Amino acid sequence: MRFAVVQFGGSNCDLDTQYVLQEVCGIDTDLVWHRDGLKRHYDAVIMPGGFSYGDYLRAGAIAARTPVMAEICRHATQGKLVLGICNGAQTGSEAGLVPGTFTINAYPKFISREVHLRVENTSSPFTSHYRKDEVIQVPIAHKEGRYIAGDAVIRRLNQENRVAFRFCDRDGTISEAANPNGSIENITGVLSKEGNVLLMMPHPERASEKVLGSEDGRRIFDSMIAHIEEHA
Repeated sequence: MRFAVVQFGGSNCDLDTQYVLQEVCGIDTDLVWHRDGLKRHYDAVIMPGGFSYGDYLRAGAIAARTPVMAEICRHATQGKLVLGICNGAQTGSEAGLVPGTFTINAYPKFISREVHLRVENTSSPFTSHYRKDEVIQVPIAHKEGRYIAGDAVIRRLNQENRVAFRFCDRDGTISEAANPNGSIENITGVLSKEGNVLLMMPHPERASEKVLGSEDGRRIFDSMIAHIEEHA
């Protein structure tokens, strides 16, 4: 089993993500510079957080138009796993991997703090190690993390169980007060129609060891590994 963490100019969570996968989860993980492309077989591709190309135009807009994204989209259409974290989620939405987009926070400032998420879906390759409605603690760090989409898209996401996570309070209540960036319906993790792509704003790699204050994020990676092993 082998994962790829794709590096764009301005990525800054690439080494953190590789560390968690390789040292904590024990998975061979390559750092792949975007210009080099996906030159070997990968079971999963991760687009990490950062500020690709300085977030010029829109966060993720330039990275989404680099040649490697065509390879990542092809990887996804083959049913393989793609995880976009923070700037990686912005890039993935720009590339059309899920509907909707991540835009400037309702209060247009950079937010960096711990948040609580309620697990909405436990049947995806990314969430099978959670319990339905479980509340987890994972940090966020973004200025353009507000998820928005049209009413028809939101209805479809809800009907098809494609919302992975919502911002909530410590007790799991979904409310405006628990929504740090103004995302529609507190949505902060969106799955593709096939379920093999997850784009999320919170940083699971920053919540994967006790020393970091939470291990809740690690179960996303553990779920991916279990799914790949089961479907090998």
